Amino acid sequence: MAPEREKSTSAPSDTPDDAPVDERDQASSKTISLPAHVAGSGTLDRLVDTARGYAEASAAENTHKAYAADWKHFARWCRLKGTDPLPPSPQMIGLYVADLATPAGKIPSALADRPLSVSTIERRLSGLSWNYAQRGFTFDRKDRHIATVLAGIRRKHARPPVQKEAILPEDILAMVATLPFDLRGLRDRAILLLGYAGGLRRSEIVSLDVHKDDTPDSRGWVEIFDKGALLTLNAKTGWREVEIGRGSGEQSCPVRALEQWLHFARIDFGPVFVRCSRDGKRALETRLGDKHVARLVKQTVLDAGIRAELPDKDRLALFSGHSLRAGLASSAEVDERYVQKHLGHASAEMTRRYQRRRDRFRVNLTKAAGL
Repeated sequence: MAPEREKSTSAPSDTPDDAPVDERDQASSKTISLPAHVAGSGTLDRLVDTARGYAEASAAENTHKAYAADWKHFARWCRLKGTDPLPPSPQMIGLYVADLATPAGKIPSALADRPLSVSTIERRLSGLSWNYAQRGFTFDRKDRHIATVLAGIRRKHARPPVQKEAILPEDILAMVATLPFDLRGLRDRAILLLGYAGGLRRSEIVSLDVHKDDTPDSRGWVEIFDKGALLTLNAKTGWREVEIGRGSGEQSCPVRALEQWLHFARIDFGPVFVRCSRDGKRALETRLGDKHVARLVKQTVLDAGIRAELPDKDRLALFSGHSLRAGLASSAEVDERYVQKHLGHASAEMTRRYQRRRDRFRVNLTKAAGL
């Protein structure tokens, strides 16, 4: 039976895959090598390979893909302007930033005439900084040709961040109710309930293994107990444990959903969430990509009729994989400190950004000040 075509993760690129790429545009772990004056040997060559492996693991795969796309876009922009991306030119980078904010003309298959947000521009600059560092160049974002242009863009174009809608308890129950009870449905039900109850990022959900160190690309593992499940995660902020207790109902319990998926999919080793065969009757060996979580959230939101008063296009724009994480933060009626720990946030302020319906006026400093 042909395998199910469930696309894995890939960072969006602004340029076509078949665009010509200059060798100088390639930055990778291969830039790590022996000094020119040191003669190679078997031992040193193996150490170079080891160092390259660690360099590849220095950032998440999606981060590497995004940085590569950033460099590809900038290098193409430079060539279309008749210049070279190397060495770094603060003057040209300042013009590039200005073009991102207010495009002066159309670049085929690249910028078109759509301005980018301030946060996207700043992320592009981070990608350029990383790429220049990999090539042995110093990139000074504080140079006046860059810093003053960026400051003006922030002042003129900055907007409050657009937050995705939180999925509330009644929403998640309606979403899982739309799923069938074949193997794919059991898997997707476990993904939604576990992601919601754990307040997990989509990458954290799909990177789980059944046991510790089952696969090289694992970012955590699961332990199931009588009272719930313990997830050990290697997340953005480091290692953390997430306790997920059993739910009050059979159909809404995330731990029960996980047990059912693992049992009927006959998974006792390797990735927890894998692809299914096209007929939904057989679990394959390939780990799901994190984009599957986002697509699953959007599709079940539509199927469950959530925010049905809006056109489908607007409804899809409101929700994403992050809506699961925001939903837990907004719905858990416990002390804020527990929510902060559960989500792995370094500060309470970050946790509050996820709480869409908290009582903002619970502490009334106006009355406390005697007014």
